[in-house]
Amino acid sequence: MSAHSEKLGTLYLVPTPLDFGIAQDSPAPAGEWLPAETLGAASRITHWVTENAKSTRAFLKRVEAVAGLAAPLQAQTITELPRVAHKKGDHAPQADNDAPARALLAPALSGHDVGLVSEAGMPAIADPGSSVVRAAHAMGLRVVPLTGPISLMLALAASGLNGQSFAFVGYVPQEATERAKRLRELEAVALKTGQTQILIETPYRNTALLQALLQGLHPHTRLAVCGALSLPQQVCRSALVGEWKRERRLQDSLPLAAPCVFLLGR
Repeated sequence: MSAHSEKLGTLYLVPTPLDFGIAQDSPAPAGEWLPAETLGAASRITHWVTENAKSTRAFLKRVEAVAGLAAPLQAQTITELPRVAHKKGDHAPQADNDAPARALLAPALSGHDVGLVSEAGMPAIADPGSSVVRAAHAMGLRVVPLTGPISLMLALAASGLNGQSFAFVGYVPQEATERAKRLRELEAVALKTGQTQILIETPYRNTALLQALLQGLHPHTRLAVCGALSLPQQVCRSALVGEWKRERRLQDSLPLAAPCVFLLGR
């Protein structure tokens, strides 16, 4: 290893608990969902690239309560990703995404480790941050993903659907006609190939998406919905669409006001 590379910092991908944005009087200690290695790494980092600075400060307070912090919260450097990364994502390798990402990693060139975080779960999965990871590789930085909860994988494991072949397709259109068309396309892929299709939606539109799924899918297509994952009120339900329609209890039991993951297949 060269002397130059020894001076470079590391980019850590730091997962966070999945309870962001869900009202709780006393959120669970970070140690309940993050292992000691992840908490230890987070406690030593003083430079952060984040989706939302406010939620990152709240996360660091929870880390501090369990593992302490290398520097006071006020002395931590927390920089938000560009707004365009929030609205359009940053997964496409484009100069207008990656140039700012390199600038965000400037502290690593001086030997500082940098933590990448999203509001909840694993950064760069169903959240922005991939441009930062690409930039780190291009700059010769070590990239280390840390262990923690990923809602998509928790939901897939609990769904009873095919975990050997699956695709995360993100959001579907909000407009009713376009949404119904997209759902039929996803169902056709799932039924033809056996590949599980995984969707998410903004919590206040969860009910509308569930109803669109029940109205538009074949009665023998399997639909799973997992909501409030890792929280006391978490619920995972998996049944054929026809069963969802017949048994109202399936719908009534879902915490649709919380973040949910929707999965369909055979």
